[in-house]
Amino acid sequence: MIYSMIVRKKVRSTFDEINVGNYAAMVDGLAPSFEYVFGGEHALGGRRVTTAAMNRWWQRVLSVLPGAQFDVQEVLVNGAPWNTRIAVRSRVSGPLPGGELYENTVFQFMTLKWGKVTAVETIEDLQVLERALATVADAGNPAARAAPING
Repeated sequence: MIYSMIVRKKVRSTFDEINVGNYAAMVDGLAPSFEYVFGGEHALGGRRVTTAAMNRWWQRVLSVLPGAQFDVQEVLVNGAPWNTRIAVRSRVSGPLPGGELYENTVFQFMTLKWGKVTAVETIEDLQVLERALATVADAGNPAARAAPING
């Protein structure tokens, strides 16, 4: 019970750091060997297994969705320190060019081993995301139409 509470607090504080532009808080929490998968063939999709690729991905996120904020609504934790499963449901929102607002629900499923994240799968409504990326690209940001970052 206490362990789950500590993990929930750490997950929420990591999202708080991301909300102020400090994505290093997330990258620093990754294990030496990890896999981060974001479904879909779009600018934010792909599979990353290196911190260099994760840093490039976060730079792209900040480029195409500047000001995006995560409102963590639920964090579920199951397991022991050597194999912890985490499920996070959050709302993401942020301004788009032309005054539109991007809003989506994000689900993340993570595996944590001895305090380090070994796997993340991110799922959200891809139609909503792809419409937002098209809006950003049409406003002059070609990164919003770039191929997924893999590696």
